[in-house]
Amino acid sequence: MNKLHPKIIEVTKRIRKRSKPSRDIYLKNLVAMEQDSDNDRNLISCSNMAHAAAAAPSDEKSAILNNSKPNLGIVSSYNDMLSAHKPLEQFPKVIKAAANQFGATAQMAGSVPAMCDGVTQGRPGMELSLMSRDVIAMSTAVALSHGVYDATLCLGVCDKIVPGLFIGAMTFGHLPTIFVPAGPMSSGIPNEEKVIVRKAFAKGEATRKELLKAEISAYHGEGTCTFYGTANSNQMLMEIMGLHIPGSAFVHPHSDLRNAYNIIATEQAISISRKGKDVRSIGRMIDERSFVNAIIGLHATGGSTNHTLHLPAMAAAAGIKLLWEDFADLSDVVPLLAKIYPNGSADVNQFHAAGGMSFLIGELLEEGLLDGTALTVWGKNLFDYVLEPTLKDNKLVWNKPNLKSYDKNILRHVREPHQKNGGLKILQGNIGKGVIKISAVELHHQKIKASAMVFDNQNDVKIAYEKGLLNRDIIIVVRFQGPKANGMPELHALSPILSNIQDLGFKVGLLTDGRMSGASGKVPAAIHITPEATDNGNIGKIKNGDEIEIDAIAGKINVNKEIENRELIFPKNSDHHSGFGRNLFAILRKNAAGAENGAGLDLINSN
Repeated sequence: MNKLHPKIIEVTKRIRKRSKPSRDIYLKNLVAMEQDSDNDRNLISCSNMAHAAAAAPSDEKSAILNNSKPNLGIVSSYNDMLSAHKPLEQFPKVIKAAANQFGATAQMAGSVPAMCDGVTQGRPGMELSLMSRDVIAMSTAVALSHGVYDATLCLGVCDKIVPGLFIGAMTFGHLPTIFVPAGPMSSGIPNEEKVIVRKAFAKGEATRKELLKAEISAYHGEGTCTFYGTANSNQMLMEIMGLHIPGSAFVHPHSDLRNAYNIIATEQAISISRKGKDVRSIGRMIDERSFVNAIIGLHATGGSTNHTLHLPAMAAAAGIKLLWEDFADLSDVVPLLAKIYPNGSADVNQFHAAGGMSFLIGELLEEGLLDGTALTVWGKNLFDYVLEPTLKDNKLVWNKPNLKSYDKNILRHVREPHQKNGGLKILQGNIGKGVIKISAVELHHQKIKASAMVFDNQNDVKIAYEKGLLNRDIIIVVRFQGPKANGMPELHALSPILSNIQDLGFKVGLLTDGRMSGASGKVPAAIHITPEATDNGNIGKIKNGDEIEIDAIAGKINVNKEIENRELIFPKNSDHHSGFGRNLFAILRKNAAGAENGAGLDLINSN
C-alpha cells in the first residue's frame, strides 16, 4: 500500500482551509438539528404523531407512536415511464419487510420527480433538466420535513436525481443516509453500432424507421442505460464516496443479488440510524476526503462532464467549496483506468464483469490515489470497499479483494493506464473558464484552431448543417445556453452532426456556455463556459469569423482578438422563458450560480 499521493493531500488540505467558514456553519446547524426536540418522537404532540402513524399497518403503528423502534424514511424517484426508475417500484416493499425482520419500521417519506435527458434532448423539456436537480433537492427536504425518521434510504439513479437527493439529504445531515441504486439494464446492441445509425440519419442516409429500430435495440428494458453517462457516473460516485453498500452500483435490477443488496442496505441503515449502535449521520460522515475521492473516481473512469456542475453543488450543501482548479490539479495525477462507452466500446455491464468498482477502488487505494480513511456507511472506511460480494444461500458473502482486471481493454492497472491523466480538463483564457472531456477525443483532435460560426440556439446549427454551411474547419459557438439564460440544456443532439463533419476530415470543435452530455464523445467540446453570455461573459461577444483556439493539452480557450470591450448583443426572438412549464422556473434561472459553483442554488453564499 503506497502512501497517499502528495497532490491529493495538498488539494484536500486547501479545500478544507477554503471551506472552513462555511463548513463550520454547516456543522453548527447540524448540531442544532441533533439537539432539537423535534427529533424526539416522544416529545412530538399526540396530534402530530397520530397523523404520522395513521396509515401505518396496525402491527407497526404502536412502534412509530411509542418511538420504540428505528423508523426509516424512504425517498424514491420511482416512475414507470423511465427504464432506470421502473425497478424502484418494488424496492419499498422489500425494504419495509426487511425493516420488520430486523426490528424496525419503514415508511415512504416521499417521492421526487425524475426526468430523462434521453427523452428531452433537443426539446423544450431539456431546459428544465438541470434545474430539476434543485427541485429534487427541495422535494427530498419536504419528504424528510415530517421529522419522524431515524435514518434515510434514498432510491435514485439518473442524471439530476442522485445529486438532488444528495443535496436534500445533506440539509437533514443529522440523519444517517444510504443510497440504493437500481442497476443497469442488460446489454443491447453495441453502442458503436447505434452511433453509426445516428450519424447516417443525420446525413440523410438512414430512415427514421432504421434509426428507431437501432435506438430501441439499445434502450430495451428496465434499468439504467448501459453507456457511461451521468447516470452510471452517479453510481460510481455514490460507491466511491461510501454511500452505497460495496459492489452494488452495477448489479442488475431484478437479480437475486440486487434483492440481497436491498435487504442488507436496510439492515445497515438500522444499524447506523439514530437509534442504532453505530450512528453515522451523513453530514458528519461526508467531508473533504469524500469529495476528493469522488473527483478522482471521475477522472479514473472518464466520467460525466455534468459532475463538474453537480459535485460543486453537492459539496456546497455540506458547506464545502469545490473549485474547478481542484478538478484540474487532480486530473494531472490520476490516470484513466477504465474505457467505457463513449470512451471505449464496452458498456457498464462489461466494466462490472472486468472487475468493476471493487478492482477500481482497490487499485487506486494500492497506488495511493484514493484516501482510504474517508468514512463510509458500511465497514470502517473506504478500505473495506475492495471486498467483492457474492450470493450464498440468498445472503451476501464478502470475498477477498479482486486484484486483477479480467479485461485490460476495459479496465487497467495504474501502472499501465489507458491514459496518464484524467478524462476531464479545465480550460481557461480570454473567453472565460470551461470544461472539456478528452477521454474519448484522440490526441490530434485535442488542440484545434479555426474560425468561429456563432449560433444562439442549437436548431440553427442543424439548419446550417443541412445547408452544407459547416463543412469546413470550424468552431461552432452556441451561446446563451447557460443556467441564467435558459436553464443550461444539454446540446447532445448536435453530436452526430459534429462527428460527421470531423469524419469528412475537417477540424471541428464546439464552444458553448451550455452542457454537452455526460456521454460527450470524440469531438472536442469546450462546455460550461463561465461567465455565461447572459452574465456579460465574453462568449456572448464572439463574432462570425473570429479565430478561436481550444487547447485541451495546455488547458486554454482563447479568441485571437480583443473582445472585452465589444458590445454584448442579446438574441432576438428567442424567448425560452415561457411555455412547456418554463415560466415556473424563472426564479431558479434568475438566482442560478455560475457553472463553477454548480449552476443552481448557491448554498454556500446563501447561508
